[in-house]
Amino acid sequence: MQSSIAPLDTNGLKAESKACLESADRTLATEISALIALRDALRNGLGTPFVRTVDLLRSISGRVIVTGIGKSGHIGTKMAASMASTGTPAFFVHASEASHGDLGMITPDDVVVAISWSGETMELASIIAYTRRFKVPLVAITSSPQSALGKAADIVLAMPQVTEACPHGLAPTSSTLIQMAIGDALAVALLEARGFTAQEFRIFHPGGKLGASLRLARDIMHSGEAMPLTPKGTLMREAIVMMTQKGFGIVGVVDELNRLVGIVTDGDLRRHISTNFLDKTVEEIMTSTPKTIPGDILSAAALEFINASSITAVFVVEDGRPIGIIHLHDLLRIGAA
Repeated sequence: MQSSIAPLDTNGLKAESKACLESADRTLATEISALIALRDALRNGLGTPFVRTVDLLRSISGRVIVTGIGKSGHIGTKMAASMASTGTPAFFVHASEASHGDLGMITPDDVVVAISWSGETMELASIIAYTRRFKVPLVAITSSPQSALGKAADIVLAMPQVTEACPHGLAPTSSTLIQMAIGDALAVALLEARGFTAQEFRIFHPGGKLGASLRLARDIMHSGEAMPLTPKGTLMREAIVMMTQKGFGIVGVVDELNRLVGIVTDGDLRRHISTNFLDKTVEEIMTSTPKTIPGDILSAAALEFINASSITAVFVVEDGRPIGIIHLHDLLRIGAA
């Protein structure tokens, strides 16, 4: 496969720095090749057991139990966490701890996903035996379908043979990368198959910047008496008082059916200032068909809309009627940026 990536530029570097960058470049190139090999495998044989695995994980009434040891165990921890956060109940059971009581965490309603590159990991023996005894479905992620794990499993996700980035071929690098990649592929395929929405995602991610970006406009808007609204026919002298009191730098104009028909902003005041300005009605000054957002828009999308529109506040509407208002500072305060 011809690469379109520019060659590594090491001109002017000291020998040690040049060697360091060339090493990093070789590592990335080797791991990219491993990912390409995994993608090719998915299109040539691996696809069928992959689909069977997704169907199995969707159909169970229990949880996905991911297990492994060493680097595969670390990958398994991440795999279980990714599934759990995207709508597939899952947790990690350490293979060594399983034979010391943790087998009790596994029920016949669950599915075990065991990760072992060689498929001969001794510590997996107790879990393999347990799944066979109690008819718990077993999925193997291994590079050796004919290994003890591969032969025992109900479904084998056979990883392609790849070259490790480690020059001695010892430290797991490319192999763990594609283990993680197949785990991500399973989690995303399950997410999409379940129709898992951004709002469901928010339930499992209430904290931090991600949680903030997943909040809805209706969750953070100012509503009720806090909204700067005035009816058609209001004189500008009164509208300016409301604009000052509410502190949003904007006043919404509503008709007799409480529909938002326009807004008056600080910019409108500057553009229309005149000797009889205060005696004009809001209709003479307002901007008709103002920009608005729905209540179910994500706060991150609301922030993008405000920035793209070069405004500082926006009304939230339903059926043309204002139900709230959001200021740029509200979004920045919750960390939606």
